[in-house]
Amino acid sequence: MIPTFIEKDAAAVHARLSKLYPEGSRTTKVLYDAQKYSLLAGGKRIRPVLVMETCRMLGGDVRVALDYGAAVEMVHTYSLIHDDLPCMDDDDLRRGRPTNHKVFGEDIAILAGDGLLTDAFATILCCPYATAQSRADAALALSQGAGSYGMVKGQVIDMFGETHALTPEELLELHRGKTGALIEASVRLGCHAAELTRDDQRIEAIVTYAQNIGLAFQVIDDILDCTQSAEVLGKSVGSDAKDGKTTFMTFYDVQGARAYARELTDRAISAIRTLPECDRLVELAEYLVQRDY
Repeated sequence: MIPTFIEKDAAAVHARLSKLYPEGSRTTKVLYDAQKYSLLAGGKRIRPVLVMETCRMLGGDVRVALDYGAAVEMVHTYSLIHDDLPCMDDDDLRRGRPTNHKVFGEDIAILAGDGLLTDAFATILCCPYATAQSRADAALALSQGAGSYGMVKGQVIDMFGETHALTPEELLELHRGKTGALIEASVRLGCHAAELTRDDQRIEAIVTYAQNIGLAFQVIDDILDCTQSAEVLGKSVGSDAKDGKTTFMTFYDVQGARAYARELTDRAISAIRTLPECDRLVELAEYLVQRDY
């Protein structure tokens, strides 16, 4: 069962995202329709929830966290649109619906993703409730998480893995980038929404939490890809195994993989246990490791 606070945060994020793009004119409507098609398609909204709950834990202004969380979700959605393209993972199904390029064409899908990525930084930098320093720190954190040393690097390693067997170390590097970097960026944005300075020692503990739940999230994803149906997950399943790609299931059976995800989750929880008001982040970590979709 999804914790109530996740559902409430996800609903708030959805409402914020729904206001970002207009109907458009005859010449631009297709762009905004494509962006809203993927942006408002649902999903767990885990990344913006992390932004908001980290900010809450630290006593920050949740109005700032809502804008920062929307920005993270825009970057995440862009990455999914591009990841599904024929030149990447070539997927037909995402969140229970045809992928963006199947509905709007590859050209508009690419441009929709480009727009979402760029607009995310404007959403941070135009947040009326945040200080200038908070906005600058948040934009830097998101850039580092999404860019060539974070999510994009992970995607490139993933593509390399389409034609090469990856070592366990390379697989960890892949997922610390492709999945983990944006999860880490999410808690960093939550810290900056609460106006923590970059040298605040609490950030290290919260980042350790994020790094471990990021890996655990991917381990559970790999398990579900082998054990659940496309109808349950709302996306294509089994393609990694069919294509011979290296996943956590290359090195573990289901029981071993679940034990590894549990170990990572315990490390995450241990990292933040001494922080006041950490209960929701603990509950979120437990939900992620126990999920079945």
